[in-house]
Amino acid sequence: MTPEDERLLRRAIALAGEARAGGNPPFGSLLADADGRVLAEERNSSLTDDDITAHPELKLARWAARELDPAEAAAATMYTSCQPCGMCTGAIQRSGLGRVVFALSTEQLLALKPGGDFPAVPAEGPALHDEARTPVDGYYA
Repeated sequence: MTPEDERLLRRAIALAGEARAGGNPPFGSLLADADGRVLAEERNSSLTDDDITAHPELKLARWAARELDPAEAAAATMYTSCQPCGMCTGAIQRSGLGRVVFALSTEQLLALKPGGDFPAVPAEGPALHDEARTPVDGYYA
C-alpha cells in the first residue's frame, strides 16, 4: 500500500463519517483514476433514500459502468471504508473496475456489529435446467 493509497483510503473513511452524520450506515467510497485523481465519491444513503441497495460501492460501480470506457474502468481503483458486501462485489466485477482497496474487513466489521451479519436465506436449485436455459442459450455467443 502506497502513501497515495492511504490518502485516498482516509478520504473513504471520512465519507463513511459523513454518511453516519447524515443518518445513514457508516460507509463511504470513492473511485480514483490511475493518477490518483478522484473521479467520483459516494456515501451510504440506504436509510435516507429508503433503498437497501444504496451502498456507496454499488452506486460507484453503476457510475463507472455508465461513465467510463472499459480501459478507464480497468485502470480505476475503488477505495472503500469496508470490504464490499456480496451485492457490491458482484457489481464491481461487472463494472470492470481494476482494483479495490478497503479499510475494515468483513470480519472486523462484523465484530463491531451487535448480532453480526444477516441470517442466511435458504435457497434451492438448480432446477428446470432445460426450460431455464432456453432464453439464455446463444445470448452470450
